[in-house]
Amino acid sequence: MFLKHTEIAPDRVADLLSAAEAAALALPPAFPLEATVAVNPFLGQVSEDLATASARLARVGGVRLTRARADYAAMLARGAMSEDDLAAALYACQSPVKPVDLAYLKARITGPSEAPQALPTVADLAARVDGTDWPSIIGRSFGLWAGGHFDRGQALWTPAPGRGAFAAWREWAMHDLTPEIAGLTGFCAHVTEAPDTADRAILRACERLGITETAAETAFHRLYMDMAGWAQHARWLLWQAEAEGESDHTLTDLLAIRLIWEEAIFAQVPGVAGPWAGTVAAHEAPVAPSPDQVIDAILQEAAERAYQRRLAVDLRSPAPVAGRPALQAAFCIDVRSEVFRRALESLDPGVETIGFAGFFGLPVAHCAHGSDVVEAHLPVLLQPAMTATSYAAPEVEQSTRISARATRAWGRFRQAAVSSFAFVEAAGPFYGAKLVKDALGLKGAAPAEGPAPRLNPALDAEAKAETAAKVLRAMSLTTGHARLVLLLGHGAQVTNNPHESAYHCGACGGHTGEVSARLLAQLLNDPETRAGLPALGVDLPEDTHFMAGLHDTTRDAVTLYPDSAAPEHADDISRAGAWLARAGALARGERALSLPGAVARTVAARSSDWAELRPEWGLAGCASFIAAPRAVTSGVDLAGRTFLHSYDWRADTGFGTLELILTAPVVVASWISLQYYGSSVAPAAFGGGNKLIHNVTGGIGVVQGNGGLLRPGLPWQAVHDGAALRHEPLRLTVMIEAPTEAIGDVLRRHDGVRALFDNGWLHLLALEEGRIAARYRPGLEWEVLPD
Repeated sequence: MFLKHTEIAPDRVADLLSAAEAAALALPPAFPLEATVAVNPFLGQVSEDLATASARLARVGGVRLTRARADYAAMLARGAMSEDDLAAALYACQSPVKPVDLAYLKARITGPSEAPQALPTVADLAARVDGTDWPSIIGRSFGLWAGGHFDRGQALWTPAPGRGAFAAWREWAMHDLTPEIAGLTGFCAHVTEAPDTADRAILRACERLGITETAAETAFHRLYMDMAGWAQHARWLLWQAEAEGESDHTLTDLLAIRLIWEEAIFAQVPGVAGPWAGTVAAHEAPVAPSPDQVIDAILQEAAERAYQRRLAVDLRSPAPVAGRPALQAAFCIDVRSEVFRRALESLDPGVETIGFAGFFGLPVAHCAHGSDVVEAHLPVLLQPAMTATSYAAPEVEQSTRISARATRAWGRFRQAAVSSFAFVEAAGPFYGAKLVKDALGLKGAAPAEGPAPRLNPALDAEAKAETAAKVLRAMSLTTGHARLVLLLGHGAQVTNNPHESAYHCGACGGHTGEVSARLLAQLLNDPETRAGLPALGVDLPEDTHFMAGLHDTTRDAVTLYPDSAAPEHADDISRAGAWLARAGALARGERALSLPGAVARTVAARSSDWAELRPEWGLAGCASFIAAPRAVTSGVDLAGRTFLHSYDWRADTGFGTLELILTAPVVVASWISLQYYGSSVAPAAFGGGNKLIHNVTGGIGVVQGNGGLLRPGLPWQAVHDGAALRHEPLRLTVMIEAPTEAIGDVLRRHDGVRALFDNGWLHLLALEEGRIAARYRPGLEWEVLPD
């Protein structure tokens, strides 16, 4: 018999379904591999502080959100963290259960802290009773179905295509004997008689399992955590739908599926009811941090203040720049650019670099040569407002698309379960030479460049000038232009790496950045654009030429794109190319010191080695974001740990650029920082696992081994060098050279951004002439710091 909503009090129905929605929104989205971008794994907890989020995630996932205390004790012992840092963090803590004094805090830093334990599911309790590993059985069975249902083109066959997740799973599970073979007698019949909608299934399960309205939110969150990356992928589906003004019910469907499993196990395994009632009671308790969790949060704060103290020593008061630059090069703010920028500037005093988000302010959706797939080349927080294509002549384009489809079909054939063994038998000898060449890094010639991208439709003259002026103002590049200005996007050449897009430009939606750079260079060189700029307050010298390029962060090589003829700049371009080559060699030498087994001459080759676990470190180590004139950080070795955004508040009339920086690049950088943080301190819940045993499933993500739960986040090899963490997990320190009143006005208008600072997920420091002048405190308050 199907349960009707009318059989439950209306208020209880509403409260339970609201709890399901709240639990769903507590999850971060996991983007598919084709365009992976970093995501804050604590996105659903930004309204809480670190200690409270620790309590919540300990309850629902057994997750610890800070390092072991021994790590903090070691920092204190070697002088990387001081007693002053501890005292400042203790003073800043507002928890009523914080340590009474510094002496007590120091005493606890050398002792153990409580190990987080997730509240058990019914499956966990049943496993303790009868010895059957029900959580693993559920994970493998559910993962097998989910890999097919959510497939994005990898599989040749998808079960129940076009149907919602709950309906598709019921049809599958009615005939899947795996649970019954494992000992769950009558599971197929149990699924058959289950309610036919996800909402009804959830409500019935709550009645049978005794889940109260008060317990429901964290009880449901606990089940979502049990589904790992599959739940986060469903959260991404909801994210995508919401961006288009629609909705998606996949998360509700997954919760219903997991609750049907809980019902079946609860009904069949004796001895579970008593412990489960205690678990429900524990879920009813308010989420509040323990004294130990508060201490851990204070120690984390102290480690971050220690980093800020060391960073402040290196900053400098900006001095006026004399003369016209010999070259200007605009890079993405990505921390990997800091190494290359520093190397490039060291070659000549006339070289000036600029930092700006790698989509260069153009919210573009792009179709590449030979493709009809639309790629969003902009931060995932934004929506495209322009379209662009890189199409050749129609006959060439058609031929390229046919070839691309044939290549995809061949790839699907050789990866398919039915044909893979026959493929190896038939094609193995022919692939032997390819495998040897790949293993030795002996690649053939690089593919020819495709056609230059073009906006489609083209902007009119007025729109060209307005767009260009807006971008140049945001880059603080309205005066002082060099004869040659390079606009350098970035990407990373890697081989045999499912997470390839994670090495590309996050500001370009996980794609490489040359499309945005080439479009902007074309726009800024356009005579119609130039003619309209003076009326908008921007005067470009007639001899200034813009040229796009792509910085390959794995090889530290820059490719320049001569999309606009500039014969009078031939010498400038030749000189710039020589500087870029020398800077690349310097950057490779620096990076080689941190890459396991690398020397300078082998760094570039790692990009084409299909067995290389660490082609580069990506954004590991990221710790700060600085928006200020480059002179504040010029010549300072920031060790590839800082997002550098050029910003001059004196030229920012109305502080529109400041608002843009705080609401877009800072938020994107926070997602990156916190993804690396989560993958380091809580790899079991928010990390991608071991690269050595990864298998791609559904074209969505990776599983470990031959099935099971989808793994979100970064692979362990992306944050750990085999002996120790390569990434130091610190919440991002944001430093902005601007008046505190202006910064506060922006935060007052953007509650979501303000919550990141109010609850400590980011630190905010105001600079004045290169000195840290004030620290943001929750509630739009500022602590003025002494000189």
